[in-house]
Amino acid sequence: MSLVEILKQDADGAYQAAAGLFKLVDESNLDWKPETGKNWMTVGQLMKHCTNACGKVSIGFVTGDWNAATDPKPDDAPADEMMPPAEKMPTVSSTEEALKLLEADRKLAHELFEKAGEERLANEKSAPPWGGPERSLYQHLNEMIGHLNQHKGQLFYYLKLQGKDVNTMHMYGMA
Repeated sequence: MSLVEILKQDADGAYQAAAGLFKLVDESNLDWKPETGKNWMTVGQLMKHCTNACGKVSIGFVTGDWNAATDPKPDDAPADEMMPPAEKMPTVSSTEEALKLLEADRKLAHELFEKAGEERLANEKSAPPWGGPERSLYQHLNEMIGHLNQHKGQLFYYLKLQGKDVNTMHMYGMA
């Protein structure tokens, strides 16, 4: 199996599981966030973040265009701020919107995996703009799938905290 095909297969599993969790969200809870702690995204913000956690960020690694790889920051965000505080992050207005955006990001991820190609995936190395070690393009793109999986897991726990009857099968898209 090629590296491109592995990325596609792994990404599809993450997107499928995320879509299943999105469908369990009660739209009246889009503004819900945990009561304790700070800098939590709301459910709607978290869903929006999931919709650009893999494909959209992969634009930067594959094309080098980091402006296209990120959502515009709020006008009052400091120039050196990689991520705005949660209260300034964009949100979705509905599950339907989130599902459409998620599918668009899945398609974008597939296109970018193809565009990168086997040779670049295996041999091209770079460091991410936010810091960290130089790694292969394959590793970076695989980490973006991991990024989606991380936030999908966060949504899973948000649903559990809201009393939804979710289990491991939901987490891995098998329910």
